[in-house]
Amino acid sequence: MVEVKKKKGETFDALLRRFQRRMQQGGVALEARKHRFHDAGASRNKVREGALRREVKRQQYEYEFKTGKLKEEPRRPSR
Repeated sequence: MVEVKKKKGETFDALLRRFQRRMQQGGVALEARKHRFHDAGASRNKVREGALRREVKRQQYEYEFKTGKLKEEPRRPSR
């Protein structure tokens, strides 16, 4: 963390320039840009729950298709 205190008689512009210089020298902005779009991803439990949900829906679809409750439609291509 960069900390800059205003000196006596220092203008705001000079303070801001000093702050920006310290930010660049410290690499704070560069580090923030590196982590800006980092996605932690889903937890293991969320992934498993999603997989179980998809499996149940697929089985339900197959059952309804076999019993004639659904008409045959062209399947969309999977991703």
